[in-house]
Amino acid sequence: MTDLTMDADERALLAEALRGTMAATAPGRDLDEALAGLGWPDLLAEIPQVAVPLVFRLLGETGAHAPVLNDVLLDAAELPLGGTLPLPYAGGSWIVWERDALGDGTALDGDLPLRPVTAGDAPCVAALAAGRRALGWWLLGTGRAMLALARSHALDRAQFGRPIASFQAVRHRLAETLVALEGAEATLLAAEDELGSLLAKAAAGQAALTAAKHCQQVLGGIGFTAEHDLHRHVRRALVLDGLLGSARELTREAGALLRERGSAPRLVHL
Repeated sequence: MTDLTMDADERALLAEALRGTMAATAPGRDLDEALAGLGWPDLLAEIPQVAVPLVFRLLGETGAHAPVLNDVLLDAAELPLGGTLPLPYAGGSWIVWERDALGDGTALDGDLPLRPVTAGDAPCVAALAAGRRALGWWLLGTGRAMLALARSHALDRAQFGRPIASFQAVRHRLAETLVALEGAEATLLAAEDELGSLLAKAAAGQAALTAAKHCQQVLGGIGFTAEHDLHRHVRRALVLDGLLGSARELTREAGALLRERGSAPRLVHL
């Protein structure tokens, strides 16, 4: 797994192992330990360009959670893994993603061990960029999970004698969601520097919010029920969007940076 040119078969095997672990392990502390047992710290150190997109996308798709965002920022800041650090949140607030606590019913998300703190030292530029890219992949996975739920419902649910997937309005909602998610993924793949990571996190956050809105409309009333998984993904998207800057805040920050520089750099060479 230390080969920087990991081939498609090796990636598929790694993805299968990670997905199985996330599905079979209690989220939070137990999953954190299980991922460490699978070699997450080594993967992060040796092939972050493979490990981070894969792990965080699968966290989104499976609905699982673990405090591994801490590791991404710590690694980028060249600090030891396994700890925590204050993380900026939307609106100028700060939180800590606890490693040992279970979901403690915080106002942000009852499933996540997020502890509000008064303030903290801003992560270094490299750490902030790495954390935003990781969260972007998590938001992308969450958005794809919502799209899969809505698509399945549209194919199974019938009205007026035919599946609602045949209705133009439903198709438009699903298509707009897919376009937003694909665009966010392209931005994440191109993100390397501070500005690219900022824009990628903003695009992924907006895409996940678009998915939440459109997929809720496709699912209708069932999407609001506790028995359906959609509401969990919607809540997760809202929380993750605010972490390390919301889509709205980051878009404004990007605009301020471009005005200050007086030009827009080329982010992708076509």
